[in-house]
Amino acid sequence: MKRFVGALQTTLASEIELTGTGVHTGAPVSITLSPAEAGTGILFILPNYNDSGVEIPASYRAISNVTLCTVLSDGNGAAVATVEHLLAALRGLSVDNVLIEIDSGEVPIMDGSSRPFVDALDEAGTIELDAPRRFIKVLKTIRVEDGQAMGELSPYNGFHLDVEIDFDTPMIGRQRIELEINPGSFREELSRARTFGFMKDVEGLWAAGLALGASLENTVAIGEDRVINQEGLRFADEFVRHKALDAVGDLALAGAPLLGAYRSRRGGHRLNSLVLKALFADADAWDYVDAPRGRRDRRHVESGMAIAVANYAADRS
Repeated sequence: MKRFVGALQTTLASEIELTGTGVHTGAPVSITLSPAEAGTGILFILPNYNDSGVEIPASYRAISNVTLCTVLSDGNGAAVATVEHLLAALRGLSVDNVLIEIDSGEVPIMDGSSRPFVDALDEAGTIELDAPRRFIKVLKTIRVEDGQAMGELSPYNGFHLDVEIDFDTPMIGRQRIELEINPGSFREELSRARTFGFMKDVEGLWAAGLALGASLENTVAIGEDRVINQEGLRFADEFVRHKALDAVGDLALAGAPLLGAYRSRRGGHRLNSLVLKALFADADAWDYVDAPRGRRDRRHVESGMAIAVANYAADRS
């Protein structure tokens, strides 16, 4: 019986250990990514005083702050910040189940992009589990307006991004990217795009206890008329590519791969989270669908589903 590529859930083939610095705390961080059973999802495990660990699922329900980064909390004081770049790498490469042990309250910023996480995931490899991959299928358009920002999710057999930004500076201006997201496109088109910030905002961020670990090694610094980093940009439109990367990570908090098209204008972490919450607040706007595992399964799903499954294959293309 033929089985569609990407129809099964995945996890890591081996453990991954990484170290780095928290971009906001400036503190050293160590994380360990471990294989997990089917149905586990993505789960952060933080230490506590009893050494048993605090578990925080990568879920929109756990979002507690979206100021400059996405923060997840257990509601009892435990929290983990700056989760979006790691989540983008996991979702972008179609890793469904993983345990993330972290010894600090912030995921390390690495080089400001998802690429170090992607490289580590590629080195570790993935394996398929004996369980169908479950998708969240968008059934009708959900639109959110938040000031000048707009975001919407629409029905689509796959995962499509259309992200536009518009900054009142000639160094960025208006940029837009449209992309079909699969492991190959995420790896090549988005994973290397770095976070960015304006030099004029630095002192204010430091005074607020933020960006204490930011440097030219992990952030694209924008001056009045130039990019400060000596090496320049990795892409001419690196800024919008990073916003699209953030969207992949934030939308991973749906808890399963999305079958839908996401459109964002002047958005960011706050808008991404508002759209997800609006989707799940409307029971008629979404449903779970399992990937087809063989020829018989095709009659239970739309014909486009097989294409969507292939797009989520955990390959190395």
